[in-house]
Amino acid sequence: MSPTLSAEELDSYQRSGYFLARGLFRPDEVERLREHYMALRAAGSYPGDAAGVDIGSADPLKRFPRMIHMHRWDETSLRWMLDARLGSCMAALLGAEPYAVQTMLYFKPPGARGQALHQDQFYLRVEPGTCMAAWLALDPTDEANGCLRVVPGSHTLPVLCTQKADTTRSFTDITVPLPESLPVEPVPMEAGDVLFFNGSLIHGSYPNPTEDRFRRALIGHYVVGEAERVARYYHPVLRMDGTEAQLGVSEGGGPCGAWREVDGRPVVELTEPVPA
Repeated sequence: MSPTLSAEELDSYQRSGYFLARGLFRPDEVERLREHYMALRAAGSYPGDAAGVDIGSADPLKRFPRMIHMHRWDETSLRWMLDARLGSCMAALLGAEPYAVQTMLYFKPPGARGQALHQDQFYLRVEPGTCMAAWLALDPTDEANGCLRVVPGSHTLPVLCTQKADTTRSFTDITVPLPESLPVEPVPMEAGDVLFFNGSLIHGSYPNPTEDRFRRALIGHYVVGEAERVARYYHPVLRMDGTEAQLGVSEGGGPCGAWREVDGRPVVELTEPVPA
């Protein structure tokens, strides 16, 4: 059964930029998905495995690199991406049915690095509007094993200019700067919970220092229904019924937001991007 969001939940999303749907997927569904992706990863490499699989590496993320665009070759991933429960939540949050553009699987095994703070819209370049993520926890996730962290309310910001990230703690090499006054809050989740968040929301995660706990997550990326363009990497674009939608290709490199102090308060002003 598809969930119904209350007026209070919708209002909270508008203020914070994210919505946590508790128990959206049943324990048996989560277990099947977890086993499915572990079996796929153990079987070898696939399209989108830019890092490749190196089972002898000391880097946990080379033994378990993330998987990208699985829905293009894996029926289980395609069915999940187009699941009516996801579509119903996003239609309520966005005010229209979204388009589906990407699937990802993060394994984040024990000892793995996290991902520096970023905005998904930096990559997807949706025009007009923005993108949305549906982040399904396949394991219990908390501060101990590197749960997702968000900056509430940051979805109202433009795409920010990036800077170099600390690659000893992040597997990606860019991040967005934040003034100290903006809190970065953890979002603990149980397996089966789904976090929906706006494409401009600043988010990321810290490393997983545990010795025996994975933090696996299945993620779908979507674009708002009124969108006309999205970056080329995210084509083909699918409607939630699985048919293909014809969207144009957006270009990157436009103005980005940089923090400035005005009257003692941090504000964002648009400026030309500086290479990270």
